[in-house]
Formats: sequence, C-alpha cells, structure tokens
Amino acid sequence: MTTLIPHPNTDLAQRVLAETAQQYIDQSLSFATRKAYASDVKIFSTWCAAHTLTALPAAPETVALFLADQAQAGVAASTLTRRLAAVKFAHEAQGHATPTAHKGVTAALKGIRRAKGVAPAKKKAATADIVKEMVRRCPHTLTGQRDRALLLLGFAGAFRRAELVALTVADLVFADDGLRITIRKSKTDQEGAGQVIAIPHGSVLFCPVTALKRWLAVAGIEAGAVFRAVGKGSRVGAAALSDKSVANRVKHYAGQVGLDAADFAAHSLRAGFVTSAAEAGASIFKLAEVSRHRSTDVLAGYVRSANLFKDHAGADLL
Repeated sequence: MTTLIPHPNTDLAQRVLAETAQQYIDQSLSFATRKAYASDVKIFSTWCAAHTLTALPAAPETVALFLADQAQAGVAASTLTRRLAAVKFAHEAQGHATPTAHKGVTAALKGIRRAKGVAPAKKKAATADIVKEMVRRCPHTLTGQRDRALLLLGFAGAFRRAELVALTVADLVFADDGLRITIRKSKTDQEGAGQVIAIPHGSVLFCPVTALKRWLAVAGIEAGAVFRAVGKGSRVGAAALSDKSVANRVKHYAGQVGLDAADFAAHSLRAGFVTSAAEAGASIFKLAEVSRHRSTDVLAGYVRSANLFKDHAGADLL
C-alpha cells in the first residue's frame, strides 16, 4: 500500500535501502490486512473511475458519495468502516491529506451505521458435540486422517485458521500429559512474540493429540507444514494448506452432519471451544489461556451467552 519511489538519480546503495525500507513498511500491517486494504482501495478506485471522480487524492464529497452508494448496494457497515480505513491509509501513504476525517464523511458513516446496524453476522459455533459428530464423518482415508486432526486440534486449541495453517512440526512438543504448541504469530501477536498453549489428551475416539500423531505418521511428515493438501494418489503436498481450505473443510463436515454449511466457517471451531468451555464452567482467565483473547469483554460475552438460563432470575416464577 505504501510506496517509496527513490529519485532516478539515487545511487544503487540508496535504492537497495529504499527497497529494504519498503519491505519493512509492507510488514507494518498483517498480510490479511494488506490484502483487504488492497482490495478495498481497488473497489474505491474502480468506483471513482466509473463516476469520473478522482480517487487519489479524493475529495471528502467523493468519499461520502462512495459510502452512500455502497450502503445502498447492501454492503455491511463493518465492511464500509474497513474500506474507509483503507482509503485513509492509501492517502497517508502517498503524503496526501486524508479526506476520511472530514465531518461530512464521518457523519455519513455514522448515519449508515445507525440505519443498517453494526451487529456482525456471526458464524455458528461448532460446539464439542457438533465437532464429535463431524469427526465421526471423517473417512478412513489419508484426507480423512488429516481432517480428523484438523477438526480436533482446531477445536481443542481454539485456533484461528491462519494459526492452524502456519503450524510446523517444529512448533510441536509431544509429552506424557499431552501436546505443547508454540504459536509463532497470530492476529493479536503480529510482532511474533509467540505463545505456548497446551492441548490435553481427549477421550479414546476424540483425542486431538492422538489424531495429530496419526496424521503426521501416515502422511510421512517429519518437518515443515503440519496441515497440507492431499492430491491424487494420496500424494501429500509440501506446501501448507490454505486458510480458505480450513473453512471449506469445516463447512463440508457441517453439511455431512445435516447442518447448514453456510452457517459455519473455520472460526466455528474457535467459537465452539470457548462456548463449550464456558458451558462447562471454565473461568474467563482459563479460557483466555487457550483462546489468547486480549479482551476479556469478548470472552465475557461467550460466558454470558452460555449461562443465559443458569440461575435465571425468572426461573420457577411461572
């Protein structure tokens, strides 16, 4: 998004430094954010071109019109908020004054949020019972062994899909009491400080530790990416599975157990763990040890939802 363009007369050493600086600038945002911002700026630029308006630098009136048109087209308020952030970032990156701070633009977004609401459409949680049913549908094939490990580990570690596909064998330490996993980088740890989480043994049929060991053994994986694509002839690829593939596998097995696949995604495993653990009485602090949520407010919401009917003030009144 941000671009450093050295002067044509700049010597080679300075041009190399400029390229290095550019690489660091690119790393200032996560890959997912860079990808989303690039897509948002392209959408904004295309819209401006179609309406013969200037995208960079854009006038505040242009941005307000863009927001209104997008809202009329059914784009969610949360998405528009991100697109506004992308437009701001693009302007600041090129040294332009940002049009997004103009009162007319902020008022337009506020009005859209009020009119459309800001509650995100959440995917359903794949709770422990649902995950067990999904695992029962995993076939006795190489792909099925991978999916079994993927579902059980994704749930037991409350993993984000990007964290799952980033796992390598070097991140795993098998022990008598279970499995220790080092998460090198995550959504809330973009600088890579790392965090170790524990995965305890489960029951005989649904043990994530055993499932993962079996997958690594049958796939012949001794180093590199843990979860990989399985091609024709049961050939295991070298590259890591894509995060989109994780979502597709969850959707696939949701459909297999008779649920609406559209209601589920990779995040369903993470939400399912937190929901199930909260229902079992786990404290917010214990939940945070596994889920790595920075905000206890988010976890408190799961706990409240899980305990809505427990000790209800209106119980037995009618």
